[in-house]
Amino acid sequence: MALGSPVKVVLGSIAFGIFWIMAVFPSVPCLPIGRTAGSLLGAMLMVIFMVLTPEEAYHAIDLPILGLLFGTMVVSVYLERADMFMYLGKLLSWKSKGAKDLLCRICLISAVSSALFTNDTACVVLTEFVLKVARQHNLRHTLSSRLATSSNIGSAATPIGNPQNLVIAVLSKITFGQFLVGVLPATLLGVSVNAVLLLCMYWKPLSIKKQEEDPIVGAAAEEAVNSHRFSPATLSHISSLNSQDWSSKLENLNVQSSPNLTANAGGSSSGAEQSLRTRLSSSENEINRAVTEALTPKNKEVAIEVTSIHHKKDDSIHSVHSLHSIHHKKEDSVHSIQSVHHKKEDSVQSIHSVHHKKEDSVQSIHSVHSNRVASVDGLSDNEASLKSVEGNKGKRVILSPKWRRLLWKTCVYLVTVGMLVALLLGLDMSWTAITAALALVVLDFQDAQHCLEKVSYSLLIFFCGMFITVEGFNKTGIPGTLWDLIEPFAQINRVSGITVLALVIIALSNLASNVPTVLLLGGRVAASAARISPEEERKAWLMLAYVSTVGGNLSLLGSAANLIVCEQAGRAQLGYNLSFWNHIKFGLPSTIIVTAVGLTVIR
Repeated sequence: MALGSPVKVVLGSIAFGIFWIMAVFPSVPCLPIGRTAGSLLGAMLMVIFMVLTPEEAYHAIDLPILGLLFGTMVVSVYLERADMFMYLGKLLSWKSKGAKDLLCRICLISAVSSALFTNDTACVVLTEFVLKVARQHNLRHTLSSRLATSSNIGSAATPIGNPQNLVIAVLSKITFGQFLVGVLPATLLGVSVNAVLLLCMYWKPLSIKKQEEDPIVGAAAEEAVNSHRFSPATLSHISSLNSQDWSSKLENLNVQSSPNLTANAGGSSSGAEQSLRTRLSSSENEINRAVTEALTPKNKEVAIEVTSIHHKKDDSIHSVHSLHSIHHKKEDSVHSIQSVHHKKEDSVQSIHSVHHKKEDSVQSIHSVHSNRVASVDGLSDNEASLKSVEGNKGKRVILSPKWRRLLWKTCVYLVTVGMLVALLLGLDMSWTAITAALALVVLDFQDAQHCLEKVSYSLLIFFCGMFITVEGFNKTGIPGTLWDLIEPFAQINRVSGITVLALVIIALSNLASNVPTVLLLGGRVAASAARISPEEERKAWLMLAYVSTVGGNLSLLGSAANLIVCEQAGRAQLGYNLSFWNHIKFGLPSTIIVTAVGLTVIR
């Protein structure tokens, strides 16, 4: 594709550059508006700079991809409510046989959950629980943070595993079953290789036996794992202490600073009694101290001091006794008032009894009348009692809340399995996901606003802006010109061509993120492979899906799942932080080896 006019090239590059900066660095100091607003800004600039017309901008938005994203997010929300992620999390700590066993479980469970519920959702829900389990087993936090690498690799297995796979599945028209068969062997091999690399890198820390720890600390760590509540799959940028924690702290401070408030609320007599008891206890403390000092040579002075303290104590006791006598007189007055009140109530009850007798007479007259009506209508007392028994039996059929929830959870799992079966049969993926989502909404049989609020609408808006921005950048002709230079060296029917193409995809995935990389390269790579054979075209799409996903493990910026794990680890307040260089130390060798091994089995 030829380059556009110089003005279009410059303005389109500026708009795409702003989008790229906001997508990679959402909190840049000069414009801290975030990824979503940054994508909309890039899309708006493409229209304002006349790189795209408004009609072309609307046409660039891919509705099937948005529908598939929305449907899978709703299904994930209901699966989370049905405790699916809780069961997956409990598998991590169930009968664990040590640190190495825990590592393998983290790799397997994170990969499976990412393939079925997207890697971002799995990382949001499982990260904090994995960190708590790792702390319980006295493991290093860098080990538990490898959850993101296994999640990224596992998400490559299915079209619903991550956003870039959704884009590829819609653009390539590859069915769910064909996608699964083509990439699953590479994914299984990649997860296994990644686990082996983790074992090799952390073999020494994993081999260290758990040291004896304080039983209280161990019990606290175990309680944190057992009582963990899996949070909703939505991200929050608030890292400070929440309002409930602050209010509880302020309440504790108020209670400590004003202990006399409760005494004052109890009445003047109880307050005086409490003050006297406080004085009495202080006097007793002085007596004990004086007796202790009596063993010293200053016995006379101590004796005088003891005598005076005893007098003080006697005075306090007399004061307490007088206060008790006053209190008893007050109680006698209250009892007399209560006796008068009881007599008044007896009079009222006698009046009520007369009234009830009058009502019984009226009811007896009505009963005689109703019996006559029943005899006229042909109804008998036996039939009425039978209907009463049948009504009671009908009420007993109602399920208890526990069984209703169990039935609802079973329905959620069945609908999810039905969705996966429909996808395997080749039905339209977008409408299948939306149908499953609406089926779960109907089965819930209540207002769906609470569940729909958990859907990441900001991600859907981000995709809309990204579609328009990438389409405008394609209109400039820059991506086509660059691909024309690379294409002769990136033919997928040669090993050297596959290597060059994989390196380009990995580099762009870490520079521009994986979804824009797929949008920029997908059509060109597929068209180049289609000139060889139709089978090579499908292989090119599957290679793009696998490499762009695994390539995200190279750095923290390569995948949203990496950033999610890093953010969730910081918010968990467990002392775990994952730095850029700490991640790349393992991400670089893992990305190269897992990509090379997986490409050999993609068909």
